[in-house]
Amino acid sequence: MTIRTALVILFDLLAVIAAWTGGLLIRFNFTLPTDHDFRSGAGSHTLAILGVLIVIHALACHWAGLYRGIWRFASVPDLQRALRAVAVSAVGLLAVKALYIGPGSALPRAMLVTYPLLLAVIMCAGRLAWRMWKEHRQYGKTSSLGTPVVVVGAGSGGAMLVNQLGRSANWRVVALLDDDRKKWGLELSGIPILGGIDILPATLFARQVEHVILAMPSASPAVIKHVANVAMEAGAKVFIVPGIDELMCGRVEIDAMRPIDIEDLLGREPVRIDTAKVHRSFDGRTILITGAGGSIGGELCRQLTRYAPKRLILLETGEFALYSIVEWLSLHCPETEIVPLIGNVQEDRRNEEIFAAWHPQIVFHAAAYKHVPLMETGNAWQAVRNNVYGTLQIARCALRHKAERFVMISTDKAVNPVNVMGASKRLAEMVCQALAPGDGTRFEIVRFGNVLGSTGSVIPKFQAQIARGGPVTVTHPEITRYFMSIPEAAQLVLQAAAQGENGEIFVLDMGKPVKVADLAHNMIRLSGYTKAQIGIAFTGLRPGEKLYEELLADAEQTLPTPHPKLRIARSRPVAPGLLDALQSWLEQPGPVGDETVRRGIQRWVSEYVPARRDANPDALAAPATADTRTAAAR
Repeated sequence: MTIRTALVILFDLLAVIAAWTGGLLIRFNFTLPTDHDFRSGAGSHTLAILGVLIVIHALACHWAGLYRGIWRFASVPDLQRALRAVAVSAVGLLAVKALYIGPGSALPRAMLVTYPLLLAVIMCAGRLAWRMWKEHRQYGKTSSLGTPVVVVGAGSGGAMLVNQLGRSANWRVVALLDDDRKKWGLELSGIPILGGIDILPATLFARQVEHVILAMPSASPAVIKHVANVAMEAGAKVFIVPGIDELMCGRVEIDAMRPIDIEDLLGREPVRIDTAKVHRSFDGRTILITGAGGSIGGELCRQLTRYAPKRLILLETGEFALYSIVEWLSLHCPETEIVPLIGNVQEDRRNEEIFAAWHPQIVFHAAAYKHVPLMETGNAWQAVRNNVYGTLQIARCALRHKAERFVMISTDKAVNPVNVMGASKRLAEMVCQALAPGDGTRFEIVRFGNVLGSTGSVIPKFQAQIARGGPVTVTHPEITRYFMSIPEAAQLVLQAAAQGENGEIFVLDMGKPVKVADLAHNMIRLSGYTKAQIGIAFTGLRPGEKLYEELLADAEQTLPTPHPKLRIARSRPVAPGLLDALQSWLEQPGPVGDETVRRGIQRWVSEYVPARRDANPDALAAPATADTRTAAAR
């Protein structure tokens, strides 16, 4: 037993004496009768009863677990344990009164009420007073320090945050805001709840505050987006607490705040996948990921480790990209067997070597050239070779070795393509569709738009431009794109892979398209600047760019799936003999000029209408019909 525990036990036993004495004094108007005055010999029976109660209370405190808690952090569970001990003591007093037949006056009935009440007050108040004193000593001096901040959200999340920040020397909460009118005018831990979100700008100005924390862990993304926009329009720096899922599973604490980022401003609902089904699909499997060092390939590797694969085979052409993802997996997922391999999917002998040695059961084909302007001029043949021929080679190898599944990662730019990159991805989709009727391997295609923060995306580019002081360059004021986060895209790819039958083109729900200019403006605000400080410059559409992207071609229709964010596109059938003719064309020695490549692609991808450099940008603004695409191409 430690000294601290001994002192706590002593306090609880003294509480019995104080409660017993106080109860008697209250009963007899603070004048003890002779037969109850245990200081005299006549009151010895009262002293004996007190001795019995001390023993009962000591046993009750031990039974209730009172000495497992730390007074400095006394909270509701500690008070509940104290009340349980008091309840046992009260029952013990009742038993003593009923059984006592010794000399002296009967125990007053009022003691059955006053004794347990006083005992409860002394035990609970003592613990709370100790905690208040300790916190005042440790945090009292910091209560007036720290950066002033307004917390939005006065629910349970806001209450926990205010309590945590009350112990911090870095932050000082000056006001709370909440749209629940019932809370207006009240206080939370001494902090006033002034009103709703609409008065946030006025509150920031009146209290001279430049920081806002969104303490709404269970709020929808749309609400988070709205409140963040209000705060940023008022010139505040915005932070957000973790979501309710992270808090519930204990991965983070409520005060693990982070600056709000561009993904929060997209307002997208979190993805929910059929975890059990996905786990059954990948548990114990050997899985090959091509392009494993890329944004999507790397995230697929990270996500797959959650589902207990037997091993992950990482195929990548870039040495540093492969090294980076292997280092991450080795650090965070040491239990997963990782096989890092350098190789190009166009090399059939290397593919054969990999499949013969490791026998992958599932293939995620993410290797591709994706940058539209780079592939459009001077690199068209390389785009086709990598995206189409590489897909054909690795897919045929998977078919020969009877892999269970082959999942190709495609893009929205494959729909009604006007650039070589998009057309090459559509042709790669057709390769998988043509191979789907083969025996043994199920082929699936997953098509989605831009992912935030991926290699070559606008996010890193905008961040670098903002860091340099601007301007942020956007090609056209009206250009729009579909965006989703990399983890969201990877989760939906795994869901599609788990539920696919054969030959489907899965289309991910990308939500509403976002103007790239709005994205740039939000990133400027998130960085703490205004449009006056860092401007946006419009540079004109680049070769092969559309104003708007599509997820479905004109002739396609979609069918629902069990998952609300996945649909199946039904595209036109693939012409017989495609694969042999395509392989013959792709294996020509080259080099092949850009225009020759475009004419070659048009032989098989009838919806491909190449955009010319002098195309009117506004003609690309309406992609719904073939006529508008043809006009744009002219």
